[in-house]
Amino acid sequence: MFYRATVYLIGMFINFFGVALLINATLGAGFWTSFFIGVTDHLGYTVGFWYAAFQLIIIFINAKLMKALPETKAVIPVVFESLILDFWLEFVFVNVDLSTAPFMLQITTLLAGVAFIGMGVAIYILPQFPRAPVDQLFLAVSSRFRLSLQTGQTVVAIIMTSLALIIGGPVGLGTIAPMIFLGPVIQFIYTRAYPIYYRLHPSGEEAYQEAL
Repeated sequence: MFYRATVYLIGMFINFFGVALLINATLGAGFWTSFFIGVTDHLGYTVGFWYAAFQLIIIFINAKLMKALPETKAVIPVVFESLILDFWLEFVFVNVDLSTAPFMLQITTLLAGVAFIGMGVAIYILPQFPRAPVDQLFLAVSSRFRLSLQTGQTVVAIIMTSLALIIGGPVGLGTIAPMIFLGPVIQFIYTRAYPIYYRLHPSGEEAYQEAL
């Protein structure tokens, strides 16, 4: 349990470190974050607050897609992730401003953000703990419509980008890049991290065989 929980939290922190990098590149936020920033600009509170609030709604959307009861355990990652997101944005990166930085530095920060987000999500889903509803959504879409993880992620990204644009969220290169590249990054890292995760598992080969 300790091993799984550690991997789970590491994935969360890596994911939202990437989100913070993407936002601070000031070239537009990721498709989810852009939407939540837009809501924050209109209604106040923090991005993490709206991240949590909307995910409670998405719990029921996922249940509908999966034709199952709402996953109440998903509230746990919602709380953790909203706190971790605000930790990066409101404390670690609160005084960071790259709006006047050289364009190449902004682009590098943006691409690093996408890479860290993809790595974080791929690691975060390995322990098979309850997933945050936003992460479960692309998995639910993929499962319901028999799509690859990459395609499911892209479909969700297009929908959320459109909503962010409508409400005036910071849509830009930082939104388009994850929409195009995040699905492939998650797929690439997940397929390679999967066997490593189970080889390092305390139960070793037995856990790996059970997961196959």
